[in-house]
Amino acid sequence: MVAEMKETLKRSRRSDYAYAVIANFEADTSLNGKSVPEVATLRRGSATLDDQIETILEIEAQGGASAVFHGMSEDNLKRFLVHPMTMVASDSGPRRFGEAVPHPRGYGNNARVLAHYVREQHLLTLEEAIRKMTSLPARTFSLEQRGEIRPGFFADLVIFDPAAVQAPSWFGDPHHYAVGFDDVIVQGVPIIRGGQLTGARPGAALRHRSATTPLAP
Repeated sequence: MVAEMKETLKRSRRSDYAYAVIANFEADTSLNGKSVPEVATLRRGSATLDDQIETILEIEAQGGASAVFHGMSEDNLKRFLVHPMTMVASDSGPRRFGEAVPHPRGYGNNARVLAHYVREQHLLTLEEAIRKMTSLPARTFSLEQRGEIRPGFFADLVIFDPAAVQAPSWFGDPHHYAVGFDDVIVQGVPIIRGGQLTGARPGAALRHRSATTPLAP
């Protein structure tokens, strides 16, 4: 197993596990936010590759941990982002505010695109960024009557200020809500008004519609 881990690192052109940062280790939450070499140094007094691997195996033996993996360059990200078929989304799950050190995308994925890559870097137009977040994924996954503002479509709307939208969360301090978003309307029902939750929960799971499957409400 150790030999295979070392070979995998070699194939990925990495010398160690510095790219992996502990997001949540329930057995010892004091390690949350630390890289594998940092954890190895704390636990074993050394950050050699062998010590890093033994540290990973020890963590697994204690129930495992979730982690943030830094594996994409900014230049490549920009190349992907401008491609007309690239959609903007996040695979982050729901977060309990202030718990662990998760990836900041759970708080500000789309806000970062709108603030950093649209407003600050002019990599995308505002219209193109919104298309990548709305109509493109709706059409790609056959989510009918979603993703566009049209008569007969579900009124799923986000009202924000392009000059104020921002994602203050970052890897070292991820627990910050995105700002600049005033109102969120789901199926015509406001769930956020003036930046405050209304308590309404009109949302529903969206499913791909095949030729024989009726559209879900």
